[in-house]
Amino acid sequence: MLLALNKPFHVLCQFTDRSVPARRTLAEFGLPAGVYPAGRLDHDSEGLLLLTDDGALAHRITDPRHKLRKTYLVQVEGTPTDAQLQALRDGVALNDGRTRPAHVRLLETPPPLWPRDPPVRFRKTVPDAWLELAISEGRNRQVRRMTAAVGLPTLRLVRVAIGDWQLQALQPGEWRTLSDSPS
Repeated sequence: MLLALNKPFHVLCQFTDRSVPARRTLAEFGLPAGVYPAGRLDHDSEGLLLLTDDGALAHRITDPRHKLRKTYLVQVEGTPTDAQLQALRDGVALNDGRTRPAHVRLLETPPPLWPRDPPVRFRKTVPDAWLELAISEGRNRQVRRMTAAVGLPTLRLVRVAIGDWQLQALQPGEWRTLSDSPS
């Protein structure tokens, strides 16, 4: 079984939380028993999370050797320059090594997303922009670290695809069953 969930902002990619006070978890979304996340999405990121009960499939999805592309919509602080976008395309030097090149494009208009709760802070004197960014590796907080390294701090991060599996019209907290093969 393979499921797509639109993970809301400030939800952990696990079913329990022992911290006090407890944070929101996947347990509140009525998912079938026996499925587990194939990969992770940070607490403060939103969007597509795949869950499965098939360990081999989870391995194919998460193993870096398979180089499965993950696509994100990224709201950044500032107006990206051509040099900043090219730096992302070339790969960025981070404290744990250089990233693989990213596929990135500046979006002309903000994407049609659901409102985030709480909303992203708005500052009249600081512009923001949206990027579509795809990577084929999955280091801890990689997209946020990459955009920060080129001087474009991430304000909002929404994963919209993993390989050919798409978020489509799922709203936060909604899920659907997928085919094990994205084609």
